[in-house]
Amino acid sequence: MADLDNKEQTEIDPADMEDVEDVEEEETGEDNSKAHQLTMQMMQNPQILAALQERLDGLVGSPSGYMESLPKVVKRRVNALKNLQVKCAHIEAKFYEEVHELERKYAALYQPLFDKRSDIVRAAYEPTDEECEWKKDEEEELTVSKQEETKEKAKVEEEKKDEEKEDPKGIPEFWLTVFKNVDLLSEMLQEHDEAILKHLQDIKVKFSDAGQPMSFTLEFHFEANDFFTNTVLTKTYKMRSEPDESDPFSFDGPEIMGCTGCAIDWSKGKNVTLKTIKKKQKHKGRGTVRTVTKTVPNDSFFNFFSPPEVPESGELDEDSEAVLAADFEIGHFIRERIVPRAVLYFTGEAIEDDDDDYDEEGEEADDEEGEEEADEENDPDYEPKV
Repeated sequence: MADLDNKEQTEIDPADMEDVEDVEEEETGEDNSKAHQLTMQMMQNPQILAALQERLDGLVGSPSGYMESLPKVVKRRVNALKNLQVKCAHIEAKFYEEVHELERKYAALYQPLFDKRSDIVRAAYEPTDEECEWKKDEEEELTVSKQEETKEKAKVEEEKKDEEKEDPKGIPEFWLTVFKNVDLLSEMLQEHDEAILKHLQDIKVKFSDAGQPMSFTLEFHFEANDFFTNTVLTKTYKMRSEPDESDPFSFDGPEIMGCTGCAIDWSKGKNVTLKTIKKKQKHKGRGTVRTVTKTVPNDSFFNFFSPPEVPESGELDEDSEAVLAADFEIGHFIRERIVPRAVLYFTGEAIEDDDDDYDEEGEEADDEEGEEEADEENDPDYEPKV
């Protein structure tokens, strides 16, 4: 009888079993929810995120173990492929050397156009009516009534300007406006630099001669001014297009190895790269106070012409490396974008184009995220994020 009672006690009704499973599922769901919430809280902690990022950074480039697991005969063949890759890097280096030669060739073709641009900017040449005629595209065309209205307003404005001042020569403050319109350059400008850059008449790019080490020089041409006696300030960038023997796979085109500026012959009291400060010093024994005048470096665009020197060892401190990295970026940008498209940076059109490029990339990224979210929602196993 006791056995029967025990048997009855151990038997469970199938309906009760379903209840038990439901409870277990609910408890498991609660546990998962708590774990998820805890994970989210941890991921919002900046110290934890920094530690995780450091750990991930340490894994970048680390071997996965796959290569070690390959048979010796396969490893030999992989080594053969790597030797072929080194040869590819040397061919690529030659390719970029020829690109440099093409740049030199076409620079000679561009230069007459740039020279004429300079003549117009500094009022050495007045363009003809035909040269000044600009045909707008369909999107820019206005209706006839709107055109008349615009012309009338422009006429009134011109008359007002003529009354206020004489007809300006050339295009005043052309290069200063370019600099102020470009974030990368405007960040370097100080208020005391602007009066000097009003005298900047042209920027030219000169490439190294054929057969010479790869380099390019930026020439800043100034009209006579009260700040310095130089008519041209230069900045030369030395480049190299060959794989590093110790790390040939890192080759990714020509790299700047160093740069040299020039001495600026400042007029007395006009050197904006230096400033004078006064400090009071107290004598420890006598307790008397004296005022000491010191000359210290000053923020200025013209520090661009005095870059840090790269020692023969090639080793620089972190500050110098950061300065040079920014310097190289600016030098390339002036050479590749500012000089060829100066008028478009003056009008702001090139800046709008750059912004449009970024917007399109952002929109594409947003679209991809939207597609991923839609795919997740269509997934029967998808669980929305808390």
